[in-house]
Amino acid sequence: KVIWTVLVTILGYASSLPVGDDSLCTAEELAKYRIIFIGKWSQTAFPKQYPLYRPPAQWSSLLGVTHSSDYSMWKKNEYASNGVRDFAEKGEAWALMKEIEEAGEKIQSVHGIFSAPAISSGTGQTSTELEVHPRHPLVSFVVRIVPSPDWFVGIDSLNLCDGAHWMDEVSVDLFPYDAGTDSGFTFSSPNFATIPQDTVTEITCSSPSHPANSFYYPKLKILPPIAQVTMVKIKKSQLGLSAPFINLPAKSNEIIDSVS
Repeated sequence: KVIWTVLVTILGYASSLPVGDDSLCTAEELAKYRIIFIGKWSQTAFPKQYPLYRPPAQWSSLLGVTHSSDYSMWKKNEYASNGVRDFAEKGEAWALMKEIEEAGEKIQSVHGIFSAPAISSGTGQTSTELEVHPRHPLVSFVVRIVPSPDWFVGIDSLNLCDGAHWMDEVSVDLFPYDAGTDSGFTFSSPNFATIPQDTVTEITCSSPSHPANSFYYPKLKILPPIAQVTMVKIKKSQLGLSAPFINLPAKSNEIIDSVS
């Protein structure tokens, strides 16, 4: 009777534990996707303090990882790692890549790293391929907003597995984030470290609530998306073939309000 009571207690405790985002994936062994990042950072959409030179508005290279729920590249309202800080502030990827590799070796939570070339203007697109696995169905990535103090866009742990199937296509609108490591208010602010470090926060049209903020548009309810990412599953018949350039139609992204 004592053993049965202990067993029931253990099973009850186990059933109350949180289930990981990747625990129910029973899809086929591997899936490949083409990921297309589209920059929508135009002067029409974001007229305030739009960077025209030294340097003009542009995007860093994209750095991403496919992983399990045991790993996190970055999370909203949590502190950025040293690697994410270096990438968000300076576009330097070495520390972040080392963190990813160490996580993969230590707890085998990482399946692969992927990257896509930088975009030399605020609008445009870049793409690459990634591979997911039933034990590693989550996708995370970061792209630095250039120029900026420590601002970036990205995705945290997007699950491409839907039960027994891999999703055919997923599109997500992207909005700016502050890494919480630099206190600059504008795109061209000088380096001014945030001490103590703050958490990663989403930048909105009203937060930070300061007129000097480059994204401060008090007449708007929400910012338009500054970028978009689409992931398209590559069919088995297309594997091994050079993927065609996917030219996704850009949707209107203009701020209607008159903003000085």
